[in-house]
Amino acid sequence: MTAPMWSLREVSFRHHGARVRAVDNVTLDIPAGRTTALLGPNGAGKSTLLELLLGTLRAERGVVSFRGRALDAWARRDIALQIGVVPQGETEPLFTVREIVAMGRYPHLGPWRRESASDEAAIAGAMDRCDVAQFADRWVSTLSGGERQRVRLARALAQEPAVLVLDEPTTYLDIRHEMTTFELLRALRHEGATVLLVTHNINLAARYSDELVLMHHGRVAARGGPEAVLTASRIESVYEWPVSIVAHESGAPQIVPRDGAWR
Repeated sequence: MTAPMWSLREVSFRHHGARVRAVDNVTLDIPAGRTTALLGPNGAGKSTLLELLLGTLRAERGVVSFRGRALDAWARRDIALQIGVVPQGETEPLFTVREIVAMGRYPHLGPWRRESASDEAAIAGAMDRCDVAQFADRWVSTLSGGERQRVRLARALAQEPAVLVLDEPTTYLDIRHEMTTFELLRALRHEGATVLLVTHNINLAARYSDELVLMHHGRVAARGGPEAVLTASRIESVYEWPVSIVAHESGAPQIVPRDGAWR
């Protein structure tokens, strides 16, 4: 069996001033070479769990390991060489699209080296795959929210990481770019990457992910393949809304919210 990419053992975290834990005693393995989606309602602890996995937050108790080593034992540059991150949203400084995407090469270059031909190829290839090459000379601040999101994804791809972590990657995207993003993530997984994403799009997660982790009140409510996790009773309990389950043409379960009264 392949060793997990991440392991969490009895991990908890409480934000400053909060009365309850955002992540509460979570034990979980994130498999290598697969696509895992973190699901759950607002406030379930998904983004906090992601930050614990990246080391931008430190667990108040428990152990987070990456590739078999405690996360604290990794140098930040070594982590950056392996993990590309697409955040949920950020304020971009005054740079062009090409300059932002080129920042993905920084872990390889350091502060003084000039771009090589391979760096330039990685940058150009990432912009092409994310459909932002036509914006190369535009200020990022002049782009729409969806276009900026694709630039952030291109920056992560330019890094050429073994692991790609995305927090709500299709926020602001139209249908075409939402679908092409999930298709791209599937292609990257087939090329050998490990993909971990947080998303509110349960149905696309079910169609494009190998594993689902359903969070509720900071705990793991269920994990496993889409068919095992996405049952009507479980989704109704976690999301507090009546649903039906139907099969997509791919065979993946799909959630259909039913008409219902406010609770």
